[in-house]
Amino acid sequence: MARLADYFVLVAFGPHPRGSGEGQGQILQRFPEKDWEDNPFPQGIELFCQPSGWQLCPERSPPTFFVAVLTDINSERHYCACLTFWEPAEPTQEAASAEDAADGEEELEDGGRMRLSPSAPAPASQLFAPKTLVLVSRLDHTEVFRNSLGLIYTVHVEGLDVSLESVIGNLLTCTIPLAGGSQRTISLGAGDRQVIQTPLTDSLPVSCCSVALLFRQLGITNVLCLFCAALTEHKILFLSRSYQRLADACRGLLALLFPLRYSFTYVPILPAQLLEVLSTPTPFVIGVHAAFQAETQELLDVIIADLDGGTVTVPECVHIPPLPEPLQSQTHSVLSTVLDPELELADLAFPPPTVPASSLKMQDKELRAVFLRLFAQLLQGYRWCLHIVRIHPEPVIRFHKAAFLGQRGLVEDDFLMKVLEGMAFAGFVSERGVPYRATDLFDELVAHEVARMRADESHPQRVLRHVKELAEQLYKNENPYPAVAMHKVQRPAEASHLRRAPRPFPRLDEGTVQWIVDQAMAKMQGAPPAVRAERRSTVPSGPPMTAILERSSGLHANSARRLEVVRNCISYVFEGKMLEAKKLLPAVLRALKGRAARRCLTQELHLHVQQNRAVLDHQQFDFVVRMMNCCLQDCTSADEHGIAAALLPLVTAFCRKLSPGVTQFAYSCVQEHVVWSTPQFWEAMFYGDVQTHVRALYLEPPEDRPPTQVGEALAQEEPPSALDVASEQRRLWPTLSRAKQQELVQKEESTVFSQAIHYASRMSYLLLPLDASKSRLLRERAGLGDPESASNSLVTNSMAGSVAESYDTESGFEDAETSDVAGAVVRFINRFVDKVCTESGVTSDHLKGLHVMVPDIVQMHIETLEAVHRESRRLPPIQKPKLLRPRLLPGEECVLDGLRVYLLPDGREEGAGGSAGGPALLPAEGAVFLTTYRVIFTGMPTDPLVGEQVVVRAFPVAALTKEKRISVQTHVDQFLQDGLQLRACTFQLLRMAFDEEVGSEGAELFRKQLHRLRYPPDIKGTFAFASGATHTPGRPGRAAKDKGPSLSAPRTLSRNLMKNAKRTIGRQHITRKKYSPPSWEHRGQPPAEDQEDEIAVSEEAEPSTLTPSAGLKPADRLTLSSLVERACCRDYQRLGLGTLGSSLSRAKSEPFRVSPVNRMYAICRSYPGLLIVPQSVQDNALQRVSRCYRQNRFPVVCWRSGRSKAVLLRSGGLHGKGVVGLFKAQNAPSPGQSQADSSSLEQEKYLQAVVSAMPRYADASGRNTLSGFSSAHLGSHGKWGSIRVSGRSGGPGVGVDVGSRLAGRDVLGPPQPNGAPPDSGFLRPQRAALYIIGDKAQLKGVRPDPLQQWELVPIEVFEARQVKASFKKLLKACVPGCPAAEPGPASYLRSLEDSEWLTQIHKLLQVSVLVVELLDSGSSVLVSLEDGWDITTQVVSLVQLLSDPFYRTLEGFRLLVEKEWLSFGHRFSHRGAHMLAGQSSGVVPIFLQFLDCVHQVHLQFPMEFEFSQFYLKFLSYHHASRRFRTFLLDSDYERIELGLLYEEKGERRGQQACRSVWEHVDRLSKKTPVFYNYMYAPEDAEVLRPYSNVSNLKVWDFYTEETLAEGPPYDWELARGPPEPPEEERPDSSAPQSRRRVVWPCYDSRPRAQPDAISRLLEELQRLETELGRPPERWKDTWDRVKAAQRLEGRPDGRGTPGSLLASTVPHHRRSLGVYLQEGPAGSTLSLSLDSDQSGGSSASSSRQAARRSTSALYSQFQTAESENRSYEGTLYKKGAFMKPWKARWFVLDKTKHQLRYYDHRVDTECKGVIDLAEVEAVAPGAPTMGAPKTVGEKAFFDVKTTRRVYNFCAQDAASAQQWVDRIQGCLSDA
Repeated sequence: MARLADYFVLVAFGPHPRGSGEGQGQILQRFPEKDWEDNPFPQGIELFCQPSGWQLCPERSPPTFFVAVLTDINSERHYCACLTFWEPAEPTQEAASAEDAADGEEELEDGGRMRLSPSAPAPASQLFAPKTLVLVSRLDHTEVFRNSLGLIYTVHVEGLDVSLESVIGNLLTCTIPLAGGSQRTISLGAGDRQVIQTPLTDSLPVSCCSVALLFRQLGITNVLCLFCAALTEHKILFLSRSYQRLADACRGLLALLFPLRYSFTYVPILPAQLLEVLSTPTPFVIGVHAAFQAETQELLDVIIADLDGGTVTVPECVHIPPLPEPLQSQTHSVLSTVLDPELELADLAFPPPTVPASSLKMQDKELRAVFLRLFAQLLQGYRWCLHIVRIHPEPVIRFHKAAFLGQRGLVEDDFLMKVLEGMAFAGFVSERGVPYRATDLFDELVAHEVARMRADESHPQRVLRHVKELAEQLYKNENPYPAVAMHKVQRPAEASHLRRAPRPFPRLDEGTVQWIVDQAMAKMQGAPPAVRAERRSTVPSGPPMTAILERSSGLHANSARRLEVVRNCISYVFEGKMLEAKKLLPAVLRALKGRAARRCLTQELHLHVQQNRAVLDHQQFDFVVRMMNCCLQDCTSADEHGIAAALLPLVTAFCRKLSPGVTQFAYSCVQEHVVWSTPQFWEAMFYGDVQTHVRALYLEPPEDRPPTQVGEALAQEEPPSALDVASEQRRLWPTLSRAKQQELVQKEESTVFSQAIHYASRMSYLLLPLDASKSRLLRERAGLGDPESASNSLVTNSMAGSVAESYDTESGFEDAETSDVAGAVVRFINRFVDKVCTESGVTSDHLKGLHVMVPDIVQMHIETLEAVHRESRRLPPIQKPKLLRPRLLPGEECVLDGLRVYLLPDGREEGAGGSAGGPALLPAEGAVFLTTYRVIFTGMPTDPLVGEQVVVRAFPVAALTKEKRISVQTHVDQFLQDGLQLRACTFQLLRMAFDEEVGSEGAELFRKQLHRLRYPPDIKGTFAFASGATHTPGRPGRAAKDKGPSLSAPRTLSRNLMKNAKRTIGRQHITRKKYSPPSWEHRGQPPAEDQEDEIAVSEEAEPSTLTPSAGLKPADRLTLSSLVERACCRDYQRLGLGTLGSSLSRAKSEPFRVSPVNRMYAICRSYPGLLIVPQSVQDNALQRVSRCYRQNRFPVVCWRSGRSKAVLLRSGGLHGKGVVGLFKAQNAPSPGQSQADSSSLEQEKYLQAVVSAMPRYADASGRNTLSGFSSAHLGSHGKWGSIRVSGRSGGPGVGVDVGSRLAGRDVLGPPQPNGAPPDSGFLRPQRAALYIIGDKAQLKGVRPDPLQQWELVPIEVFEARQVKASFKKLLKACVPGCPAAEPGPASYLRSLEDSEWLTQIHKLLQVSVLVVELLDSGSSVLVSLEDGWDITTQVVSLVQLLSDPFYRTLEGFRLLVEKEWLSFGHRFSHRGAHMLAGQSSGVVPIFLQFLDCVHQVHLQFPMEFEFSQFYLKFLSYHHASRRFRTFLLDSDYERIELGLLYEEKGERRGQQACRSVWEHVDRLSKKTPVFYNYMYAPEDAEVLRPYSNVSNLKVWDFYTEETLAEGPPYDWELARGPPEPPEEERPDSSAPQSRRRVVWPCYDSRPRAQPDAISRLLEELQRLETELGRPPERWKDTWDRVKAAQRLEGRPDGRGTPGSLLASTVPHHRRSLGVYLQEGPAGSTLSLSLDSDQSGGSSASSSRQAARRSTSALYSQFQTAESENRSYEGTLYKKGAFMKPWKARWFVLDKTKHQLRYYDHRVDTECKGVIDLAEVEAVAPGAPTMGAPKTVGEKAFFDVKTTRRVYNFCAQDAASAQQWVDRIQGCLSDA
């Protein structure tokens, strides 16, 4: 029984002590005056009576009632029912001062009584003071309180004949039962009657209608939001103008939280004076009057619910986790159905008659039922995760959070995680975890109704039925007796508060009230205590828990087959069948990603442990440890699925013998997992084990105690759970004797203590590393270094920290390193021991003993480990994955053999799976190899799910641009040490972490060797030079080999130079020597057979004979002819710029001539030996002209247009005193000319000579008048100045950026865009014959040529350093080192734009097209930019490529690169930073930029190029790789000095690796069409004008693609996988496969996996030919035949052009001539193009076709890849060179090509050597020499004598020998 009311208090208005306008509450009287012993009087009641403050009112207000809640220091709630009414204030109250306040209540009352008479009229300014009746109770019976206080007020107001004292006395003495569903009628003695019903179970909250009201006010979503906020411990503030509403809302919210109890600050009505409480840091639920809303605005972390406005405001900084799905949506839908029952019927065509809505009280219970169901679903099975730690004297229970979350499948769920960690749940466990107690509705629901709720999920009607059933029970709990007799309580009359009160509320007689109370107390003491028989029982556990949502885990779903694989593998391991186990291991590791397989593994391993020990051999041990590690690596720190818990006993059981007396246990190999350093894991494990032992304690019944019936019943079924045992023991506890109870307590305590010792050992096993010096592992661990580590427990640490520290100092470790580790472990274990022992009630003596033991346990274990560590170091290392050795090129040697590394993922997400999907190929485990040529990583993905894919990433050492150390965060299986990131300019990135076995010394050695190889001291150290030496050892001296006629070298090459050249070819190291030109008379030594690049020019001094002529001596002519073999000369000859064999008179008429002035590289080191200059300029003048130009690179002709005869010249930029000075001097030579002026004069003459050499012609269409040129696109006032900014276009237009002009952004309209008037001299009738494209910075202030024969076009170009910076950014954009902050294409595109690479490409293409237009219109152009070897080379090469179709063939492109890039001295070594000297300058990829431009043009004109995109990528890769000598050194001069221009010819070439990239390309082209473009169908003489806007440019896939399957595909020998037999060779290395194949992005090469249609057909042809037993035909022959046949078929249509093969597939407008300028805005100022219709008169198709045919005939002679013609073939024996044996070869006589070729055998596709018949002087019978075949007769021998040497042949017999001789002579006579 309990008192209905504890105190009755009368509180009145009193003046404020400080005299302010506000009053304050004063307690007039309180009953009883003495505090109850069990319940002291609560403080601060006067504040809560008037929460808004005590104030006087100008008018009478009706009485108000509300219930405030006060919480005392013991968390007991006191309900203060307050009834307030107003009485007229007395003058003393109104004008009260501080002194009056002290006079006490008596005088106020008496004075008031005298002054106020009932009949006296109220004064006009009458004020009213509040007075409050307060009832304080610990019970929550709001309606009873309202009635009782109302009755007291009624007695006073209505003047009933009842004593107020007796009413109050009765109220204070009224007692009612607490719970149990009893009904009690009470009367306060004023003729009233009230019935009080107590709830059936007091654990269920009583809510009346408060929950329903809360939903009405706020709505479903808002209430759910508040519900989640309260559970996850957020601050909640209610606002309303009604105090009662605030109280109801708070009560309703707490009722929803059942079965959890809210344990934080709970103040439904907060007084105004206490508003600062809202700033408290702890969570709360508080109600505040809406008048104070403004004060709540600045609260940043408070959720505000406005009950009157129906809103809930959640601040931005607060995150409320929602309920886990599907519970959130299910709850929402059920709530909406309950609140609006008609929702389900709203759509029915024939709605049933309206269902009567539930009453508000019933709806309230239905809403609560929904939340009760929700908790039952959330916490289903919670009892299975309870750990009973102690049973006696009081149960100690812990909850295993991690296991609960894991089994419910809610590990990631934020909401449940926070709920379980909250205080409310802690209270729930301690209150409801008890196994033997009274049960309630929730216990029944969670134990028995779970299956029903799961079944009902998809049936809304059944859910609703269940909700209604639960609601009935909740309603019955609150109202157990529905037929309640009506209350009878008097109420005051209507508007009674407006009547004049007869008198103020009287002062009551304390004595009377106290006497009534005392009487009742005496009666109570006399009566026997009413003990309520509490029905206690064992709490049902319910079914084991299931996942809240049955998620199929997709990839890791474990089928029975997988579990079988795991079981088989383990049985193989223990049966010793290691090979079988090895086969299964990858599949097992893959299966262990799934939970079921991990559980299966632990169960299987348990079967193999006998008596807690299992000794294995080394291999078995390795297997078991590896599987354990695989299991543990996916365990989180909390170990939700109990895998680490199941493995913990196993890691201390499995062991191996290292040596006698030294045993290594598995725990020393599985320590590197975060779970071991998590205190919560150890606590859960400890409590679990303690529970098992405590249960065992009671399961073995002692002999003296017979087993109870319950025990028997349980024993027959399954053994009872720990909770059942505990429940039974709690039931029996009161019946046991005191001694027996004491004994049980002691037993339990010692069980806990022994487990604590056991766990101290276990923890030291798993926390102390095998190598104690590795203290860094411990520092990195989460829990160890952190003294305030989190805990799984609900009780705070008692004596943990301080004791642990103090005992640690006693351990006395000597060694600093060890004590660091040991100290950390001791502290960790001590904190753990303190915590669990305090919670489990271990005595303080035992605890101290434990603290003394822990350091000793740790120290002993350290000593044991030292021996284990020492012995384990002697074991052979664990067999890591076998290193995959990379395939090497011929001549490539390993410098550092495989260093074990992990290849880590970089910013390219494809390799690591990423958004594109695909397997996680990275990280991969393998090794890095450093060879003389490459850095190669080969390995396999660490993710076992990927399978055994080989991952290869490699790049040439020479391409390395940046190497930096990185710190490795990720650890793959082990802790890794240093990392290294290598970035290459071939767009490869290696992010590696070295394995621990490599060590820092190994990593440092790798870096040093890499650096040494990357930057050799000189060119001899590069792979292209060093590799050859290994293949041709001990070569004899050159002199002995010379068989040819002794050709005299010109005296210009000194003996010194010749010696150097020889030594080079003998591969001896030389230093470069600078030489001066020696005397002309002195002859050098005779050249060797392959020194064909020597220079021979006539020696006469007169200029007339400087042109090579027929008057030369035969020897000189021969040398000249070998010189002409150089690329430039061959090209000049083709272009008709300079010939050697013509007569003197004809040479005179030629406008240009070949000048040998630079034959000794004396004028310009970086130019070739032969140059094209105007015929009229003397050689001696060239020396002076060259001084005006940078690097002496004076203007020379490099190309001439076949149609307009305009020439393209190139030079370096001008020196300050060049053309600039010349133009400023205005051609007025002063009398005293200096040397500089004379140079300038020479230069002017030179330019004049160039102009004079131009053919002058003009046709009727005004083609080369500027007006005609510009009118087509510019309108009449167009302006050339939009591209060129020269002095002629005065005004502000000069400074405009030429880039924007070239892009065509200038607006046309007024006569001049810049505002200047139109220039009358601008539209002059004649064009300038020569345009000089120069750098704007150089040509500033230059005046135009007065004669207007040439004109300056200043343009802005970027410098080499800008290219370098741009390339760095491009590398980072395309191959980022780490993932972008924001994934997706946006960041990639942004970084690409920042690099400005495409902008530079755009500028290059723009300038090139400008030059193409000028040349095409008949003007010559001199490109004179920077030093003449970077941008000049790019522009000049692009111009020729766009203008001349020949350069778009394979042969032509080679010629272009050899001529413009190699001969004209682009500094490849310098720009590629190939030598040690160039290290600081860095890589500047000028050539790569040119190739990118070609790639852009190729994309736009795919049918105009004979070579494929792969060809460009191949050159891009190898220009930086240093594999070939082609792209080494900076000029021809340097190559001659090293003897590189004396390339070896003839048979020896085949025996070694190709030195020249062109040779390599030729060899490959014969085997495979990889460099050939099938779409090649050129329009003859087409000039290409590509679009150059950045929007038209594409990022080259060379920068972004990679194939991890084989590394970069540009080393063709390596990229094709294992070598195939020759007859199966296929063009694209991919056999036709019928079955489908998965192609992974970034792993496979897509073109290989799926070759294009033509490649596939050629492959198929080869395959079929092979099957038929025929030698497969070469792909080129087949292709040419097909094209020829197609051409013939096309004849009848009159469209016999090669273009018709594929023309239909290409839009025609890209073929036209005038397309280029359509890309800008309509009024583009750069309208340089000429429409094909204006090309001059008729454009009839017939004439164009004729022109095409003739030009195709012209160019066909330069195509090397022509089909093979075999006039005669057979086998001949050939004598090798000096001292070499005879060998049988297959010879082919080719009349068409005028060659005798030989091959190794008949089906060989690669030609081993060629004898050019043009060089054959005689064919004669020969004589047998030493080593000749013995079986043939003497007449079978014959010799072929060439200009170079004599070849000895031997046929099979005399007849065939004669036939060969006849055939060869026939060919010679035909020629």
